[in-house]
Amino acid sequence: MTERTYHIMTFGCQMNVHDSQWLGRALTARGFMEAPLEEAQVVVVNTCSVREKPEQKVMSALGRIRQVTGGNPDVLVGVAGCVAQQLGEAFFTKESQVRLVAGSDGISGAPAAIERLLEEPGLKLSLLDFTSHYAEREAGPETAEGPSDPVAYINIMQGCDNFCAYCIVPFTRGRQKSRSSTAILEECQAVLDKGAREISLLGQNVNAFGQDKSGDGTSFAQLLRQIAALPGLERLRYVTPHPKDMGPEDIAAFAELPQLCPRLHLPLQAGSDAILKSMRRRYDSTTFLQLVEALRAARPDIALSTDLIVGFPGETEDDFQATLDMMRACDFMSSFSFIYSDRPGARAALFPDKIPAEVAQDRLMRLQALQDELGARWLVGRLDGQAQSTLLLEGPSPKTSEGQEPSWQGRDPYGVPVHVPLPAGIDHTGRLVQVTVTEAKKHSLMAVRTGEPW
Repeated sequence: MTERTYHIMTFGCQMNVHDSQWLGRALTARGFMEAPLEEAQVVVVNTCSVREKPEQKVMSALGRIRQVTGGNPDVLVGVAGCVAQQLGEAFFTKESQVRLVAGSDGISGAPAAIERLLEEPGLKLSLLDFTSHYAEREAGPETAEGPSDPVAYINIMQGCDNFCAYCIVPFTRGRQKSRSSTAILEECQAVLDKGAREISLLGQNVNAFGQDKSGDGTSFAQLLRQIAALPGLERLRYVTPHPKDMGPEDIAAFAELPQLCPRLHLPLQAGSDAILKSMRRRYDSTTFLQLVEALRAARPDIALSTDLIVGFPGETEDDFQATLDMMRACDFMSSFSFIYSDRPGARAALFPDKIPAEVAQDRLMRLQALQDELGARWLVGRLDGQAQSTLLLEGPSPKTSEGQEPSWQGRDPYGVPVHVPLPAGIDHTGRLVQVTVTEAKKHSLMAVRTGEPW
């Protein structure tokens, strides 16, 4: 163990990744250094409880920490995130090394709490209260050393007010709280000044931004326009919107803002109106299809991905077939699909007519087979007319063959990985390059450059 060192283990969504990255920067600003698990004085497990068996995964991680560190009581272990919010101080009795429990809002106080705990070895702290407003965090990207990554993730809100029947986010991340637009714009400009070229906005329900008491009167569409006007921004993305909140201004932004990438993750969850109503999604299949049509009218090349749940309580084979029909009608390029699982506290956990595991598994396999077809067709469609595209380069590609010019991987405006040969001896990370797509693989594209990287 080396003093003033930390190691962070992260489970779950991009927002958890973002939280962990922020915590790492905050600790670095306080004089800590990142270290391997076996050398760290402070270990934080940032947890997710959206899917099944989250507690088992966390306890498994804590067991590994105990094994690697030999149970050293001088190693400070913290549990943060959604499972921390659910189980709270129970972690203190479950694992002796745990001395910090920080919930979804409490993580903002974790850096100061860690320093206090190191000074007071017998102390344990829990940071589990929800705040009424979004608490701005210390040590933003502008204080970090070195250049920014080419893609920056900016959190614009926390929590959710929707209370979908299957979801525990309102219970683990609290009610919706929007950041001030001024703070968001300042953080966006800071990462652009440090070299970022793409910004991705994060939130549980981003297009409801500003619709809570923390809002400053700025709507989501207005925020998009303000960010798009910042000098140095090449690309803008966001996740995750709720279909019921996608208004005309949000749709029009895809036609009006060249920086806004033609890619949208739009969670459908189910194609059956009966299941959507039971899920409390507050839209039906007709409304969703109308939204898809409006988006494609605004931006004909827009690529749509989605989230899907199979085996929701009461789902019949006809209900499932309705989901497959909607997938075809929407022509999703990709999807995240899951078997429904009960989450403690969510309304659907009390629903009868649970679907047998073997039935749900069969439906998932059929759904994913259809998605493979749709995804492959979308990728092959990129070859029509030898499609031109601009890549934001991320790093060397694992697909380089011996004796060939080094290949680099980037993402096109649709978010698809694309591999392209580029001159050797130059670090192309964060550069843009014009390419022509030449080949479709299972989940990526191959291309040749048609211009010099810039």
